[in-house]
Amino acid sequence: MAVLFLGSCDKGSVPSSPKSFLSPYHMDGLLKRVVSFRDDDRSKWRRFRETDTKDVVVLQTFLKDAGFMPRAALDGVFGYVTQAAVRLFQEYVRTIEGVATMKPDGIVGNGTMQHINRWKAAGTVSEWGLADSNNASSEYKDWIRLLQKAKTHYTNQPGPILKEINNFSDLGASIKVADWNFDTNDIHLVGIRREHGNRQHKRPNDDIFVLLIKGMVFKFWGSTDPSVAMANRKHEAFLVEGQHLYRFGWHKITDERKIYRALKPHDARGVLVLRDWDNDNALTTNDLLATDRFGNKRGLHVNPSINIHWSGIGSTNFSAGCQVIAGKSYINNHDSVIDCSKFASRSYKDLSDAGKKTKGAYNILTDLILCYAKAGVQHLYYTLGREESLDLDASFGSGHAKKTLERMQ
Repeated sequence: MAVLFLGSCDKGSVPSSPKSFLSPYHMDGLLKRVVSFRDDDRSKWRRFRETDTKDVVVLQTFLKDAGFMPRAALDGVFGYVTQAAVRLFQEYVRTIEGVATMKPDGIVGNGTMQHINRWKAAGTVSEWGLADSNNASSEYKDWIRLLQKAKTHYTNQPGPILKEINNFSDLGASIKVADWNFDTNDIHLVGIRREHGNRQHKRPNDDIFVLLIKGMVFKFWGSTDPSVAMANRKHEAFLVEGQHLYRFGWHKITDERKIYRALKPHDARGVLVLRDWDNDNALTTNDLLATDRFGNKRGLHVNPSINIHWSGIGSTNFSAGCQVIAGKSYINNHDSVIDCSKFASRSYKDLSDAGKKTKGAYNILTDLILCYAKAGVQHLYYTLGREESLDLDASFGSGHAKKTLERMQ
């Protein structure tokens, strides 16, 4: 069998209109006019390439049966969802089955095929595929209970920022407290903000992110706050706490050399931010009270460029206001710390055929979302809160975020 990767197509399966095929994914920037796949770990474009076999649909059938690609069409086109499902399978073999030599790069060669054939012979189905929010883990239930408590608490006792949000008319993709949604049929990403009030010019990746998906919990780390060293300007933007609706999309959409998969505000107007109006390199109540030279309150406004994206291996905070995820490590649904440092790239430099590195843990986050979103659903709910909010439930406590971060770092 020939090596299969992004863009491979079975004989007779190349779409008659590549642009239409890609349109559900290519909604942003330069991608709107591109008719090739973006292989962002290799920093290159992959055209639709017809083979003389039906190997792609055989692969897709396996991935669906094994629980990694439940919603994708068996169309014989190795597209974004197929690539994500292959990487999840490889990561599952590497971490759950303990095959340390497996690398989740989304390329199906002889090594990956040996494990596919092994699974086929045994009729194995992954626990990720069998997971369901109706039979959720106890940790998943704890997080949903905490989020529901947070909604009740902040509906009755909104802080200064949430009061402003409740009275704001142009919300973009941000959501008022009364409308926060924690339906377990949806995918939820939770950001826990730490040390935001401390003055820091070079802010580190010191926050955590919790993905709630199919009754499972995966944890990541990075930063919810901008680093002035990255923003390189005054009045850096802090995403406001609360809930926001995000969708599948791309980051760096104006730079063809760097464009890669990310999450973007579901509304093109963006999400609500509060800027560091007093330029103390921190988020404080003073920023909410700041006025311009005419005495007008500066306050909140919507910003279209607050994405959820990659932050290298985590040694540098690459946020100028976005929510950023480190690639070095994550915690899986068994509460085990998973090290990705052997293949996780520090920056764009090693994302090439020569470098052969990937975005590590960040890919696991985006692949889980892409593969396990329900048919026709291209969004998730992102809820950002402060670590003090963890005190609302005795199962957590404000120290939980720091302890979780330390485990991954």
